[in-house]
Parts: sequence; C-alpha cells; structure tokens
Amino acid sequence: MLDNFIAPYESTATQRLKDAGFVTLGKTNLDEFAMGSSTETSYYGATRNPWNTDAVPGGSSGGSAVAVAAGMAPAALGTDTGGSIRQPAAFCGITGLKPTYGRVSRWGMVAFGSSLDQGGPMTQTAEDAAMIMNTIAGFDPRDSTSMDQPTVDYTATLDQPLNGLKIGLPKEYFGEALDDGIRQAIMEAVKQFESLGATVKEISLPRTELSIPAYYIIAPAEASTNLSRFDGVKFGYRCDNPTDLMDMYTRTRSEGFGAEVKRRIMVGTYALSAGYYDAYYRKAQQLRRLIKQDFQAALADVDVIMGPATPSTAWNIGEKTQDPVAMYMEDIYTLSVNLAGLPGMSIPCGFKDGMPVGLQVIGNYFDEARLLNIGHQFQRATDWHSRKPNV
Repeated sequence: MLDNFIAPYESTATQRLKDAGFVTLGKTNLDEFAMGSSTETSYYGATRNPWNTDAVPGGSSGGSAVAVAAGMAPAALGTDTGGSIRQPAAFCGITGLKPTYGRVSRWGMVAFGSSLDQGGPMTQTAEDAAMIMNTIAGFDPRDSTSMDQPTVDYTATLDQPLNGLKIGLPKEYFGEALDDGIRQAIMEAVKQFESLGATVKEISLPRTELSIPAYYIIAPAEASTNLSRFDGVKFGYRCDNPTDLMDMYTRTRSEGFGAEVKRRIMVGTYALSAGYYDAYYRKAQQLRRLIKQDFQAALADVDVIMGPATPSTAWNIGEKTQDPVAMYMEDIYTLSVNLAGLPGMSIPCGFKDGMPVGLQVIGNYFDEARLLNIGHQFQRATDWHSRKPNV
C-alpha cells in the first residue's frame, strides 16, 4: 500500500536522532502495517533470524531486531503495539525497550492502534538503550498522545546497585503454556538478580489470559479506523483504470492490503458496527481497565515484574502462517503491558536449543530508568547479551 510513498516530513524520533548526529543506514523490514508476530506478513517477504535462518525473527519489528543482532547496526528503532519490540528482541537475543505510552512521540509513525502504539530502542545492551532514550524521549506538542512530563538522564542511574529491589513473579506467566527450557532460563536469571541483592515474591495478574481477546478487539477496531485513509485518493497505492470512485476504493484496498491486514480491518469494523459495539468493543475496554488495575495492585507491592517475554523460542518460517490464532497466542506475556500503557523491556537471559530466550521486565509508569538500571546490572553480571550469531 505504501510501496511508492516517500514521506514529506521526518518523524520526531528520527529527527531527534539526526539532530544528535546519528546516521540513518536505511529502513528495515516489518510485518505489513506492524500486523504480525513474525515479519512474515511483509509485502517484501519474510525476514530470517540470524541465529537460525530457517526461523522467524519475531515481529512486527523483526527487521530492526535482525539488523542489531546480526551486527548490521548498533541500534534501531521499533514500534510496540502488543509486544513488537520485546518479542523480536527476545527471539534475536538483543535488548528491546517499550517505553511508557506517551514517553516517545508518535509523530510520524504510521498509526496501527493509536492507544497502544509506542516507539522505542532496540540495541545490544541496556546502556545503549539508555543513550537512545536520552535522545528520543520527551514531550512533543505535535503529538496529542505525548505526555508533558520531564525526562531524566537515563544513563545517570545505570550503575546503582540492586540491593533491596523487590521483584514480582506472576504465577500466571509460569503455567503450562510456557516452554520448560524458557522457564529454566528465566528462573536462572531470577537467581542472578537475587545474588545482586534483589528479593523475589510470587504475585498474581489474574486477568492475563483475557489480554488476548481484549487486545484483538481493541487493536483491530483502532486499525480499521486508522487504515480507512488508505483509499487511493491522496497517497500510496492506487488501482489501475478505476471505473468510478467506489471501484477505486474497493480495488485499491483489495489489491493494496495483505491478508492479515484485511483480516484485522474486518474484525475491527465488525466490532465497531451497530449492534456489536457494546458486546465487543465496550466490553474489551472494560477488560482493559481491569487489566490495568491488576498491574497497579501488583506494582504497589513490588518494584518491578519479571517473567518470560515469550512462551516459546522462535518458530520456523511458515510454521504458524496458516493458524493466525496460534500466532496471536504467542503474545500472551506482552499484550497486557500495552493495554495498561506500562513500560516493558526484554533482555537476553539464556538459550534453548541454540535459540535466544528473553527475560521481560515490567515497571511502573515512567520508570524506564529503573528498567534500564536493572538490565545494565544484569548484563554486567552475565554475558548473554554479548553472544553473537554466526552470520
């Protein structure tokens, strides 16, 4: 749909990087309109995981993750609507941070789910992510969702010890859906944090499983609205020789959108339609509020929440393309963070059958500095982040 589109302006995040002296190497591949968990829905074809080129890199920001993991770039930007920074970071063995909703400007980002989308850094280390955050974070008056809240120096607290850090482990994150190899790697990482002075307790996020149905109503509903602008009139793809306006709309959207994007537009339009709005969309928003309350209750008792970023390691290309629901289930540990608007980070913490495992750390609102401090201290004590694929 946007193959021939050249943006007439720079996004706030990339402009701030340019102003700071960063050099942009190019664009990276992603799932079409960020809709997917494997970078297989891209119009340009699938991206391959550098740890195993038969495997997916995760998505939607799979190209950014691969660029960093394969050493093609020291850092990249990704967008996270339901885990699309953290999940590919976990699959590719790098550090990925989804900031608090509104912490990084969305100006210039192609909107998918406007109440969920958030840009953030994908890097080798938490220290690198902190430096990127120092550049891209902050209020932007051009973005109505940007939070007018002062930023901090994210590198200033990286070296603080973790003595007294209270970590919560949600029992819902360690159920039958979690691969045993990932469970073992996560628990080894938790032991490492205990050796660094942290204390650990079990907590509960009882509505974790409800995050998937809630997300896959809210996100498609917002997508169906946001993607209505792609109709062949002003920019992007337009079908050849339309007979009239309706023919142009219909054929442009039929030819320009891929299968997954069409699926989500149809789901979202249905959920917003008369007679179904209250039954689906309103109910999903009520669930969203309850999920947020679960996090608030948990974070009143602990400093951060830890668990797996994904229930499995990267699967093979083509393995789940015919079963979209199975792919949606892979986002169970990341979706709720976006629904609540909280910051979350994935850092490499081990391997399972030669493939990277990611540890997810979830913090309170605008607590990115603490997450980066935790990631940095873990990476000073371990070498998982420094291991490289043979590419």
